[in-house]
Amino acid sequence: MTETPLIDIKNLSLPELAQLLTGLGKEKFRARQIMQWIYARAVTDFTAMTDLSKAFRTELQRRFVISDWNPEAVETSIDGTRKYLFRLADGESIETVRIPMDEGRATLCISTQVGCAMQCDFCLTGTFGLTRNLLPAEIVNQVCAARKDGPINNIVLMGMGEPLHNLDNVIKALNIIYLPIGLDYGPRRVTLSTSGLVPEMAELGRRIEVNLAISLNATTDELRNRLMPINRRYPLDQLMRACRDFPLKPSRRITFEYILIRDLNDTPADAKRLVKLLHGIRAKVNLIPFNEHPESPYRTPDESTIRTFQSYLLDRDIVAIRRAGKGLDISAACGQLKGRLELRQPLAAKPLNQLD
Repeated sequence: MTETPLIDIKNLSLPELAQLLTGLGKEKFRARQIMQWIYARAVTDFTAMTDLSKAFRTELQRRFVISDWNPEAVETSIDGTRKYLFRLADGESIETVRIPMDEGRATLCISTQVGCAMQCDFCLTGTFGLTRNLLPAEIVNQVCAARKDGPINNIVLMGMGEPLHNLDNVIKALNIIYLPIGLDYGPRRVTLSTSGLVPEMAELGRRIEVNLAISLNATTDELRNRLMPINRRYPLDQLMRACRDFPLKPSRRITFEYILIRDLNDTPADAKRLVKLLHGIRAKVNLIPFNEHPESPYRTPDESTIRTFQSYLLDRDIVAIRRAGKGLDISAACGQLKGRLELRQPLAAKPLNQLD
């Protein structure tokens, strides 16, 4: 007789756990107690949940498991950035980056897929191709594991994968991350970055609150088609219309990530077109000088070009921040999560016409 597999509680939202416990004849509030033990107190053993009866704890052990991650490998940069390699149950792996900020704060960059299907031309991560989506527990466990090294102040979904290509699991994970009785990250502390899946942007805005970041990187369809193939499906006019329609609270802005590449998208004409694109959108721009690596023909602009581009935006009342590169020496910078910690060959990319 085949045994029923144990359910990983970290794949369950609070309402889902409450429903399962109700089916076992337990009170709904027990779900809140369990979530508090797991996320607020970082307990991974049912026997330690001392405000539950011994019989109930035994029953939980028979039906459920609490997954608990520790990194298989860690690399630490000279600037304090830390990159974790996590091995998944099926043997696949993902990378997560802890980024030190000012005044002892830290931001965690988490992954949402094994690999990525977007095939952005400047992104090393995309050379993996897409293997599969991460489950909610696999998204949440990156946060739980990194918190063992100290507090995490903000979370960005900017690691491996396109978050909106795994929308349902990402939304469930966000609801778990937001739980006030658990990890207690409010929407103001979490940012989701997308390459521009327009229908999923609208669905995201309807279903959950989160800071939105758009990986833009070009001001013409011709160049963006080349850099980011998703633009062939959702060109700039559709993308910017979706940004204007995205629900924002009064004090919020959409972040536009713009990787500056020498002699490609860093000219005064590009800056002028960018201002025009952002007209009517509450926006801020993160300028990210390209992180050079041997596999890419692209290069970083010189300092004067970067300053001129930024000044043009600032002079036209657009918040434009130059984002400092972190973790460059351990390939932990933007677009460089490629699995250098793991010795295996990249997978063939799944083309865009095979996206789920």
